[in-house]
Amino acid sequence: MGAGMVHHIEVWVPDLKRAVRSWGWLLESLGYAVFQDWPDGRSWRLGETYLVLERSPAMTADRHERLRPGLNHLAFHAGSRERVDELVVEAVAHGWVVMFPERHPYAGGEQHYAAYLENEDGFEVELVG
Repeated sequence: MGAGMVHHIEVWVPDLKRAVRSWGWLLESLGYAVFQDWPDGRSWRLGETYLVLERSPAMTADRHERLRPGLNHLAFHAGSRERVDELVVEAVAHGWVVMFPERHPYAGGEQHYAAYLENEDGFEVELVG
């Protein structure tokens, strides 16, 4: 546990069941394992870092807006370019859509191979190959 390493990330979601369908599939595909589970949340862990999805009664909106101040997206190393491509094909069945399809997989620039995905609640992830 080195200083500065991310301990955990908590994401508030409007619909936990829907979030578990999209995020759970993605995180488990990237090597995370279910860590905690309770009626209003679930977390997945990889090494010392975990990601929490929670449906909080204190939430003030029903959709994430990545273009407002705050979190724009989370980026994950996905492995090889081939693995990025495999995940993109599978993602649709789990509530994700490819963003910037006209520039995919180089939406981040000619030297950056990645998939940008958005789920039904407006959260964006970047899968880097």
